[in-house]
Amino acid sequence: MSETITREIFDHMVELAALELDEAEAEYLRTELNKQLQAIEVLKAVKLDKDTPIASHGVPYTPEISAQPRKDIIDPFPNPEEIVALSPETEDGYLIVPDIPHEDVE
Repeated sequence: MSETITREIFDHMVELAALELDEAEAEYLRTELNKQLQAIEVLKAVKLDKDTPIASHGVPYTPEISAQPRKDIIDPFPNPEEIVALSPETEDGYLIVPDIPHEDVE
């Protein structure tokens, strides 16, 4: 199989993702992505019966063989004030966290 992700396609994807990669990082990542695509091609070559159901993990989980879902149990912390007291900044019982800076990507 020839390279699926050429350097031009990879550079375009890096630009869209706003990544900063040096030459060695870029070539390593492009090579690894192409290896993953090659693995997918190998898997696609595996012959499956047309009646094989689609499953993300290969084993259909039916109610008969699946574990029962666990019950949702509320188990509140006995003294939440202890946790809040550990925070460097609080207000009305809530933790104050720094704002996440946002910048527009062109």
